[in-house]
Amino acid sequence: MKSPVAIPEGAQGRILTSVGGLYTVETFSGICTCKARGVFRKRGIVPYVGDYVLLSDDNVISDILPRKNSILRPPVANLDQILFVVSSCHPSPNLLLLDSFLAVAIYQEIEPVLIVTKVDLDAGEELCRLYEQAGIPVMAVDYQKPETVDAVAQRLSGRISMMTGNSGVGKSTLLNAIEPSLQLPVGEISEKLGRGRHTTRQVQLYPCVGGYLADTPGFSTFEVEQYLQMEKEQIADCFPEFRQYFGECRFSDCAHVCEKGCAIVGAVQNGEIAKSRHDSYVSLYQTAKQRKAWES
Repeated sequence: MKSPVAIPEGAQGRILTSVGGLYTVETFSGICTCKARGVFRKRGIVPYVGDYVLLSDDNVISDILPRKNSILRPPVANLDQILFVVSSCHPSPNLLLLDSFLAVAIYQEIEPVLIVTKVDLDAGEELCRLYEQAGIPVMAVDYQKPETVDAVAQRLSGRISMMTGNSGVGKSTLLNAIEPSLQLPVGEISEKLGRGRHTTRQVQLYPCVGGYLADTPGFSTFEVEQYLQMEKEQIADCFPEFRQYFGECRFSDCAHVCEKGCAIVGAVQNGEIAKSRHDSYVSLYQTAKQRKAWES
């Protein structure tokens, strides 16, 4: 069996689905359904979709290989990228929420990509420029220009990806354009992605244009604070446009919030860093600062 994304050397399989304690595992020789060793539960270890695993002779998951990253909800491991789908209008994006998600992805060492839809109604030039200047890859999708859809498809090929976005941003429309065989009902929860009313416990990686795409919730359930556990000092690293100013502040322990002599605050005042992005940073920094040690 040829998989869209090869199972790495040293692993015997990759978990594609997880539901009710049963795992569908893709192996070099085919697909099998497995359980995990009871020792995982005793140790508080939960196998994630996307995990690379070793199997015993009786097709039981005996070991989980080290993860390069993971997301808590939905529980997915070893992602190459997260595609955040936002619309230029109807609804307009919540920038603080979006910036929080982008920071989570960067903290987890998962490449974030911004997909902007509905550009036929509003070009969204300011939105695209805002994130391009922040160092985030941005792709605007215009269905009158098939090459823009093809570009997203090429971005998915050969990668393990997650796609998420608020309802109404056109995620199903985009996926149908990329992979017409999915035939996702626009505006409805799709049974094909394992997200019908009675399958909320299921998580799935499904083949899509030569890669794998994770079934994901919308922004409302993509709960940042569950895993936005960085220390306040780490948050600036999650804003790529800040990095060129590191080391230029007057004080070595600068928080980059409002301090005199802060190179980042100066860059905001000079229009070199967007105020909305700095506002989001300050909000995340203050949240981390207020978090008690036991909560981390």
